[in-house]
Amino acid sequence: MKTVFFTGATGGLGELCVRTLSRRGWQVFAAGTNRGKLNELEQLPHVIPLHANVRDMDSLIAAKEKVLEYTDRLDAVVNFAGISVFSSLVEGEAIPLMEKLMDINVLGTARVNALMIDLIEKGHGRIINCSSTVGWSASQPFSGAYCASKRAIEAYSDSLRRELMFIGIPVIKIQPGAYQTELLSGVDDDYLKTLKGTTHYQTVLRRLKFVMDKVLGAAGDPQDLANIVVRALEDKRPRLKYRKGTGFLMWLMSALPDRLLDWGYRMVLKVPWGNSAT
Repeated sequence: MKTVFFTGATGGLGELCVRTLSRRGWQVFAAGTNRGKLNELEQLPHVIPLHANVRDMDSLIAAKEKVLEYTDRLDAVVNFAGISVFSSLVEGEAIPLMEKLMDINVLGTARVNALMIDLIEKGHGRIINCSSTVGWSASQPFSGAYCASKRAIEAYSDSLRRELMFIGIPVIKIQPGAYQTELLSGVDDDYLKTLKGTTHYQTVLRRLKFVMDKVLGAAGDPQDLANIVVRALEDKRPRLKYRKGTGFLMWLMSALPDRLLDWGYRMVLKVPWGNSAT
């Protein structure tokens, strides 16, 4: 039976992936922070729930000790633990929010991989890191902390791949677009909080809501992404990256030169050059 250590297992996309892998006969060590969801996952065949927080090395070490009660090797580690946030980079709780995103999205992934590398090596396994469309596409205003964390995951994954290829361990990136999950359900709340607290961007934020709703309204079926994760795990010759769910608008914005995209934001939001955005 194939074995995988899966972080973010109690998030919307993570839970769906765990359920999909369980149906396919994988033994899933499902790591997450929501005890209620973990109890539900425990009812699935071949799923071993592990209460673990990727920000806490002690809890990850305890999770590894639990894995070792079942096996001394892994066929894969999948890093799906992550959060998103809509916020300014200069107003409100900008720095604490960025620190939190970096700690979970980037350092959490690095902690897990460093801890589990010996089990992956014994199992001749692979590592899968979850990036995002924003990891490679044009960065958007008010998602800077999330964009920065996913750009960091891209660089980290590329460097890790070029290091671990010398010991035969593939490192694969998943680059999903927007999907209808709990991760997106909090975006509106974040938006309203940012709008309420801003002293610079009242006009911009109100006009930006239309663009934001267009992008999120095109969010795809989460099962499509779960199927991509299965491919990344089961392909005999896995790709370096699997990209799924990039909407046309995101693709178009990424194809434009930076200055033209900046101009486009100005035109869409009707904010003249050099004028106050409030």
